[in-house]
Amino acid sequence: MKRPRAIFLVLVVLLWAPSFLSLSVAQGETEDVNYLLKSTVRYSNPTQSRVWNFTEREGDRTISLFMNNTWQTVALVNSTFPFETKEDEDGNLVGVMQFPESALSSGKNLSFTVWYRIVSKPRSIPNISENASQNLTDIPNDLIESYAIEEGSWLTSDSALQVLAHNLAENETRVLSIVKNFTAWIDANIDYPDTEERHEVPFYPNQTYSLSEGDCDDQAMLLITLCRIVGIPAYLQTGCIYLPQQGLINETLWNGHVTLVQRRIGWHGWAVVYIPPWGWLPVDLTYVRDNSDDPLRFVKSGAVTEQDTIQYMNVTHSDYVASSLETREFLLDNGFQIYAEDEMILDAGQGFPTVAWEPFVPLVFMALMALLVTASFLVFRRWIRGSV
Repeated sequence: MKRPRAIFLVLVVLLWAPSFLSLSVAQGETEDVNYLLKSTVRYSNPTQSRVWNFTEREGDRTISLFMNNTWQTVALVNSTFPFETKEDEDGNLVGVMQFPESALSSGKNLSFTVWYRIVSKPRSIPNISENASQNLTDIPNDLIESYAIEEGSWLTSDSALQVLAHNLAENETRVLSIVKNFTAWIDANIDYPDTEERHEVPFYPNQTYSLSEGDCDDQAMLLITLCRIVGIPAYLQTGCIYLPQQGLINETLWNGHVTLVQRRIGWHGWAVVYIPPWGWLPVDLTYVRDNSDDPLRFVKSGAVTEQDTIQYMNVTHSDYVASSLETREFLLDNGFQIYAEDEMILDAGQGFPTVAWEPFVPLVFMALMALLVTASFLVFRRWIRGSV
């Protein structure tokens, strides 16, 4: 299956998301936190003769259904169009929507909205230490065969990256120590680009290495490639972060063909690495909530360790970078446009919270007016009866 619409838009958002290093640490987590997430997309065909064929591009009709695990429960509670549930090539659960038309003709638009209800649960990372780390030989072979090979964006045969990986690993055999060496080098040598210098498509790992620069997902993909080169299973994970202090972000990119609007939400990417004996652990290079000099802080204190971050999708086998490049080329070559708006809302457990009532204000007003008219009629009738 081609990458879903949800993925290629997130690729773009990750490139333009602000650095999260200055954000405050979430408070203690002892109970569930509930969120609502609203996502609206509009496809536009302003051309005179082109046709946007949704039958040929199933990914344009595909939305993510997030993931459910011990850290979170996510349900899609409302969708403009019905959908069929499937798994994509990375094993993510997705929904393929049934649009009313199979194609978007010239001068036409098509919009859809989906609502998710999210329960974010208290979470913790194991008490890790280098002394307790197991060795490369303790990694199961089936995981190496599935998550430590060259595929997608993981350029494990690149000679420069091979030299870098083996030089950083040296003779070390403890997996956590090797990962620590990789993260320390990336932290010291790869810069996070300034906002005005953001690139419009993700970098392949060799580009991040040669340019000494990369966003959150770029740096994560470099780490993943280094891990895979030495036989450590790793893959990319993306997610959204609740940002209540963030104002409206409205960005236009890809020569005006994509408009992104975000309210109280940011998108982020990090690596997930298999480190025995603890198993799969998140490794975050650009959003670390620990400002100490702890060399293991990238594992212990990444964004996803806090409840305001929601896991979205895994990228394990597919070519994350090629998906973005292909979509950009498709839009620019055909003249099509995409408007995407995401909003994340804290749900206080009282149904739709105050900030989420905006779409329902007209309905509420009409209901109150009807109630007022009915009450006035009853009072008037009682007054008439009392006067007879």
